[in-house]
Amino acid sequence: MQKLRLILLASGMTLLSPLALNAQSVSDMADLGPEERRAYLESMSPEERAAMREKWRSEREGLTDEERKALREHMAADRPEAARKSRKERHAQRREKWAEMSEEERAAMRAKRQEHKAQRREKWESMTEEERAAMRAERQAKKAQRREKWESMTEEERRAARQEMSERKHAGRGDRDRQPNENNDPAE
Repeated sequence: MQKLRLILLASGMTLLSPLALNAQSVSDMADLGPEERRAYLESMSPEERAAMREKWRSEREGLTDEERKALREHMAADRPEAARKSRKERHAQRREKWAEMSEEERAAMRAKRQEHKAQRREKWESMTEEERAAMRAERQAKKAQRREKWESMTEEERRAARQEMSERKHAGRGDRDRQPNENNDPAE
């Protein structure tokens, strides 16, 4: 039995070693141009791409915040102009597209959203309790990061963030002309 395990381990390692050797580092891929990067990724098998993504994920986790930011900026510089649009612009485009849709198209879109929601629910219900706990823990960690970021903001930055959240919340609901008070307190 032990020999069988060793044989399986050795054969598994020989199969996986080319995948690990082919996976370039995040910085190597960042140095490639967009067309070179696309061609390289398309030439890989799905297993090789999965191995590379895992390697990149581990490398990114080891980067400092400044290094991550620099990498994001470098990658963003290679994207076409359309991909660099701000979130607000994309949101406005979606809203405009929605307004131009016929009722049938809207109904189809709603049905598609409901189907997606049902798939997510089904996936959640099929998860083990450990997987659900891991997902909850991940969500809590992200929430803690947002809280930490909020607490590190100055009062002026917080005010600007509140204003942006309010604009996002009330956009397209007929109350665009609403004048928020200084603290953005709805009670006032």
